[in-house]
Amino acid sequence: MCTATTYRTADFYFGRTLDYEFSYGDEVTVTPRNYPFHFRKKGEVSTHYAMIGMACVAEGYPLYYDAVNEKGLGMAGLNFVGNAVYSDIIIEEKDNIAQFEMIPWILCQCATVREARALLERINITDEPFSDALPPAQLHWMIADDVETVTVESVKEGLRIYDNPVGVLTNNPPFDEQMFALKNYMQLSAKPPVNTFAPGLELEPYSRGMGAIGLPGDLSSQSRFVRAVFTRMNSISGEGEQESISQFFHILGSVDQQRGCCVLDDGRCEMTLYTSCCNASRGIYYYTTYDNHQITAVDMHRENLDGEKLVHYPTIREEQIRLQNG
Repeated sequence: MCTATTYRTADFYFGRTLDYEFSYGDEVTVTPRNYPFHFRKKGEVSTHYAMIGMACVAEGYPLYYDAVNEKGLGMAGLNFVGNAVYSDIIIEEKDNIAQFEMIPWILCQCATVREARALLERINITDEPFSDALPPAQLHWMIADDVETVTVESVKEGLRIYDNPVGVLTNNPPFDEQMFALKNYMQLSAKPPVNTFAPGLELEPYSRGMGAIGLPGDLSSQSRFVRAVFTRMNSISGEGEQESISQFFHILGSVDQQRGCCVLDDGRCEMTLYTSCCNASRGIYYYTTYDNHQITAVDMHRENLDGEKLVHYPTIREEQIRLQNG
């Protein structure tokens, strides 16, 4: 499972956690403007916006989990198992885009969420697999810029595009149900609680943080959604880059999954394989991995963005410890 969020200070930030039981070989990947994207039903797009994000590079193709393009538009795909439904037919009057092509298709040609909305009006998301070894993943998507955020879900009723005023996405249930469930937590507050228990009964807080009693702490996707929304929308930080990045990682740290706390039927454990934070305004991709808490950065503008070949960096997975008195 996963959690994605946005954050805004002086710049706009976009990122996510990837929670799973194993890695497909995650790499920070820069796709330059002249890398030829071969879309199965739309042909080749040889010139487009450059982008940076985390991807599994298979057969020379970037299968992005999340990415931000040079215009500051971000997009992430999150598991939506049991609800995602893609088309098994080709519709001639539509843009027929395979599930694995969604992030490149949107980010290579859209500079804003408004432009992405227009493109989505013409789309038919198909169930064509990338390969026999990589069948279609059941996903929904969050798309965001510094003005607005939307959630995109392809379900049996058709394509749904939701305004996302909280800037957060997890997994199931569908987004409209996740938003409805927030009504169960209207009483939560970052401030101390006010006694409304009963007239004439004097009760006082015995601890700080009691305004958030009832905030769910389990690892289910609905609970992570509530917790991430509460944390993000109450977060305060300075406007500087280091303060903003630090706060972003703290926001996603509120839904971090530790090895051993979510055990699957086969005995493997789901855990937070990586956490990302991209300064979408500047094209700098920051990340940590499960065993490496040191923040690593890749700046897309330090690469040749007019090139034709992918640039990709394997994630650093070993813990980096600085000996202060060494």
